[in-house]
Amino acid sequence: METWIKRPIPLVLVIGGGELGSAVTHRLARSGLGVVVVDIDRPKCIRRKVCFATAALEGRTEVEGIRARHLAAADDALKLIRAGEVPLVTCGYRKVCREIRADVVVDARMTKTESDMSSGLAPRVIGLGPGFEAGRNADVVVETMRGHDLGRVIDTGSAAPFTGVPGAIGGMTSKRVIRSPASGIFNSRADIGDLVEQGQLLGMVGRKSEVSAPISGLLRGLIAVGSKVRKGQKIGDVDPRGRDIDVTTISDKGRAVAGGVLEAIMHWWKG
Repeated sequence: METWIKRPIPLVLVIGGGELGSAVTHRLARSGLGVVVVDIDRPKCIRRKVCFATAALEGRTEVEGIRARHLAAADDALKLIRAGEVPLVTCGYRKVCREIRADVVVDARMTKTESDMSSGLAPRVIGLGPGFEAGRNADVVVETMRGHDLGRVIDTGSAAPFTGVPGAIGGMTSKRVIRSPASGIFNSRADIGDLVEQGQLLGMVGRKSEVSAPISGLLRGLIAVGSKVRKGQKIGDVDPRGRDIDVTTISDKGRAVAGGVLEAIMHWWKG
């Protein structure tokens, strides 16, 4: 890596434009930091109304007043930041990191398995959730497990291990998750924000495999039409609280994790 020169404000590369990565991006951008997001051409995000990765599918998107625009390469990323938007770049994160010379990398892919991240990728690497150990494959880790420690910055050790059980919402955990009944291409017959009844047809995988609502409530998230999915993959979720929630706003969990990331960055930056 070339000699690192400290900027007036940190430039942050967020790997993953899904729900948590987008919550982090939103908080950092609102706080005046420069942020570039990297994702894949066909992102698998579920809560698309609050995911900057949606820009990869639609060209641009907006989450709570912060706009993002899709770029195929990082060439114009800094120019877009100066214009007040978030660049969503769809090429390899290591290439983007080198090109923009990021001060901080936040791995928000949420693979929940051992991460291939290297703590030497940028002057500061922050890992979200399971798969990271502070001092080994990240400099610090931010807890993503719901509970007392949600959003805590971990300087030594790891985040809580992945349990395989989604956090409880309205008293529901695994029952609220929509999983693909087969492998194939998903086509939807419902939209995020719809009120649905248990057993209601939500879409199809291929021509024969029906996707139905596991419980009654509000369709909180659903993978994009045309997505290639595998059997058992999470492709959506239903919130039993119904109209009491807003599918266009960042979740309490997202805000807590984003606060932890901002704390981790500024503690290091001002140190």
